[in-house]
Amino acid sequence: MSKGSNAPVPTTALRVELGWRAGPGVPDADASALLLVGGKVRSDGDFVFYNQPVHSSGAVRHEGKRDDGGRVTDTLLVDLARVEPAVETVVLAASADGGTFGQIPDLYIEVRDAAQGTVVARFDSTGATVETAFVLGEFYRRQGAWKFRAVGQGYGSGLEGLATDFGIAVDEPQHTSPAPDPVAAPPVAPPVTVPPPVRHAPPPQAPPAQPVRLTKVTLTKAAPSVSLTKQGGTSGAMRVNLNWEVRKQFSGWGSKRGRAVALHADLDLDLCALFELADGRKGVVQALGNAFGALHQPPYIHLDGDDRTGAVASGENLTINLDHTRDFRRILVFVTIYEGARSFADLHATVTLTPQYGAPIDFALDECTVPSTVCALALITNNGGDLVVQREARYLVPERGVSPQRTVDHTYGWGMNWTPGRK
Repeated sequence: MSKGSNAPVPTTALRVELGWRAGPGVPDADASALLLVGGKVRSDGDFVFYNQPVHSSGAVRHEGKRDDGGRVTDTLLVDLARVEPAVETVVLAASADGGTFGQIPDLYIEVRDAAQGTVVARFDSTGATVETAFVLGEFYRRQGAWKFRAVGQGYGSGLEGLATDFGIAVDEPQHTSPAPDPVAAPPVAPPVTVPPPVRHAPPPQAPPAQPVRLTKVTLTKAAPSVSLTKQGGTSGAMRVNLNWEVRKQFSGWGSKRGRAVALHADLDLDLCALFELADGRKGVVQALGNAFGALHQPPYIHLDGDDRTGAVASGENLTINLDHTRDFRRILVFVTIYEGARSFADLHATVTLTPQYGAPIDFALDECTVPSTVCALALITNNGGDLVVQREARYLVPERGVSPQRTVDHTYGWGMNWTPGRK
């Protein structure tokens, strides 16, 4: 499609893919969507992006990134059949992280039928220079049907400028003015006591809505760790989410060019955590054996449930109570394949840690090239009161007859005894 052109799209679930070519010096980019009524959002909840990945209606969700051989994509799922009747437009945008769009080659937006996989629209954006945010396209209603328009409008003010242009309240750093120099004050006459007037208390008002926070931390091989303490994230609850997408479907186990392939449609991954408390107690939180943990008593870690879809809206979730930071020595978050596959090959997964306070932390798993059934995701350690998150993204291959849990234990020196368990 050319800039400004439009095309009809089916009123169904559509996968919107923002893509570009990676390389040295190429910035990262992030996809986002805004649901508009009269050209503006109704509230900050109509902004879907990496820190707010699911719209309350369920019609739009941010599915995350993948790197496939140097081609990077960030994906949104837009179910037009579920978009609320009041919403007239769904804007599809992108923001550059660490540079400008002039440094991002082969930028495009592609719309596919989520069920059929067929391409229904594509726009290749060219000519970018100093822009740090772009509206690449939009879905809009026309006579009871939906259309896609290729927009290609750039912003020099980044995601913040784009968001505020559509009515989003953004959480900006507060700058305080210096205090005035003290001066001598003239003598003040003694106050006269006057009885206060009788006033009726004003009716209670709802607290103001919290502005959207745009900051995030992405861990990479080059920058694999971050301090939660320095981020201000050492209190409240922290959610650890694993979501995944199966790139290909296979029904059996085989080998092609030395690479294991065995992913089934009913893939069941289990998010788990080994913990060691400050008093020396050790254990595991996992669905196997119904060891779901507890949030308000040791180990202060709770597994929310057991999911088989990998959707970012649910997925596998652990919650860690950071009000008990001093009680933690270390926590290792890992994932195992319970059934449906014999390797993580052809699986794209993203890990997101969202503290109640402080910036969210995310990272993608590397491609798996070994017959691994267990992957160490993140190691959280208490270093003298400094709580540090370390990206592991480490695929492990259990020896014959050795469980994935025992393999992780041995690799990280936990020293626990293991017995067979069931869900």
